[in-house]
Amino acid sequence: MLKLRVLTALVLAPAIILATLYLPHSGFAFLAALIFVLGAWEWGGLAGLSATGRLGYAGLLGGLFAIAYSLMSLSATWVFPLIGVGLLWWMVALVLVLRFPAHGEFWSRSPAARSIAGLVVLLPAWAGLVLLHRANSHLALLVMILVSFADIGAYFAGRAFGRHKLAPQVSPGKTWEGLVGALAVTLFIGVGAARWLPVAPELTTLFVLLCMATVLVSVLGDLLESMFKRMAGAKDSGHLLPGHGGVLDRVDSLTAAAPVFAMGTYWLKVLA
Repeated sequence: MLKLRVLTALVLAPAIILATLYLPHSGFAFLAALIFVLGAWEWGGLAGLSATGRLGYAGLLGGLFAIAYSLMSLSATWVFPLIGVGLLWWMVALVLVLRFPAHGEFWSRSPAARSIAGLVVLLPAWAGLVLLHRANSHLALLVMILVSFADIGAYFAGRAFGRHKLAPQVSPGKTWEGLVGALAVTLFIGVGAARWLPVAPELTTLFVLLCMATVLVSVLGDLLESMFKRMAGAKDSGHLLPGHGGVLDRVDSLTAAAPVFAMGTYWLKVLA
């Protein structure tokens, strides 16, 4: 399983990097939409929708992406309310994760509520990622690097030092020590990225703090998907990626990170 996981990553990682840096903006937006539409298909499964319902759900999200992209082409300001909805949702999601399983029965009995939750997870995530790419393709790549390397840091720190569970009711494998490892890796990446972009010297500290906040929120994205998988009785969101499970299993952290990083870079004037 580990060998298959590594082989898949070795194929996907260069492809994503090249696509992010060299595709025209419209091509990147379409590719990101395709990935999130596949994620919507998987989310429909977690929501308990039928095969026909999942197709309709994925099609609905694709249509919303097309509308959002058309509005964004007129003016980038159209997308900020959408990203704002995403930020509000992640505040709600924090409460849901912290209180789980107290509210589990409601979500388990309501496919409509789970379906709506998927829309407010996936649509703002796509919007944030596309907005970052429109401003600077390196910003879009950076948020993916932050999430990926934080995950690696958390894995190794958790394996080596993990003793205290982060959210045992939702994801028993995650530890506070793993979170510290993720933030340590993020600190180094954030400092390096501030010089690489470059970020104005007077904004470097705030930018690094934004990178760390982005990774903190990315953990919430992972935990939220784990919560919905637990309610659905599923180990993985799907089987599209050999050794990695489904598409959602790879982008769950990014769904929370992208809108936060997009809004933060806008406030810091990094995203112009």
